[in-house]
Amino acid sequence: MPNGEYLRYVALGDSQTEGLGDGDDTVGHRGFADRLAEHLAAAEPRLQYANLAVRGRVAAQIHAEQLAPALAMRPDLASVVAGVNDLLRPSFDAAVTVGHMEEMFAALTAAGADVVTATFPDIGKIAPLARPLRPRVSELNDRIRAAAARHGVTVAETGREAVSTDPRLWAVDRLHASPLGHERIAAAMAHALGLPGSDAGWADPLPPLPQASGMRTAVAEVRWLGGFLGPWLGRRLRGRSSGDGRTAKRPRLLPMDAYEVGGTA
Repeated sequence: MPNGEYLRYVALGDSQTEGLGDGDDTVGHRGFADRLAEHLAAAEPRLQYANLAVRGRVAAQIHAEQLAPALAMRPDLASVVAGVNDLLRPSFDAAVTVGHMEEMFAALTAAGADVVTATFPDIGKIAPLARPLRPRVSELNDRIRAAAARHGVTVAETGREAVSTDPRLWAVDRLHASPLGHERIAAAMAHALGLPGSDAGWADPLPPLPQASGMRTAVAEVRWLGGFLGPWLGRRLRGRSSGDGRTAKRPRLLPMDAYEVGGTA
């Protein structure tokens, strides 16, 4: 799109696109997609925006539930970010996961939309107990890049920059970006798309943190295991999801000022 003057932006995805970690269920969730929409609206006030993402969704569900509504909105820009909920499951198959993403890439680009996606950081540096998942993240990223290349999809390489694993970019659950993290993801997408006013500053490192002691790190890991990973695994064993009973926060394509910040129309 010349000069990044998009008129219809639709976001597809899971909790990261919904905006978890940037707000809460009381005030609403903002997230990188809302922030990217705000950037777009600054250049083109006529922008209309929909966010179809729902927390807990795997790639197959995003494909089945969100693609058709997105296509019906005839977006000229769409973001598709998925795969983390898949790689956390024992049955993870990177080829199947990215296969669903590629079908979304193909359908959206064939309909005339520019599409942007993102890669994922080294999860083992964010949560040391998750280090066994590193090969999965690497394979997922490689397959996303290859699928994107086949369909002319723009990739924001958020997974390659060292700053992406800085703990200040992550919420306390280490599964979702913090407000600063969502801000950096939105800026990375804006830069990858070549939007006016964007630059590579999103990848700049933050000031160094004091070195934590081994005991303090161990205590933090135990707290994370009991407070976040344990409950997540419990839901999986019971066949439940954080997104059960939830619907998209912005299901309609509307002007930015039709929505409350992080909320609904």
